[in-house]
Amino acid sequence: MSVWSLAVWSLLPAFAVPVIAALRDEVATRLIAVQLASAFATLLLILMSFAFQQNSYVDLALALAVLTLPGTLVTAVFIERWL
Repeated sequence: MSVWSLAVWSLLPAFAVPVIAALRDEVATRLIAVQLASAFATLLLILMSFAFQQNSYVDLALALAVLTLPGTLVTAVFIERWL
């Protein structure tokens, strides 16, 4: 097991906290938890690319990082207007 694999395994409990918060709390807290979970997911994907030596995971992490903020803003506008 490499150092990168240990880093991935050590960040998984930290990733679980915002996921659980996104499932349980109020709407505003859910949006913040989704943003935090996506930041952890981006970091996990980059660490996994080093651990498994797959360069394609970096591309996926970059796409996730670029699309997370607009997706959250669209969700916030939807919640504000129609809910």
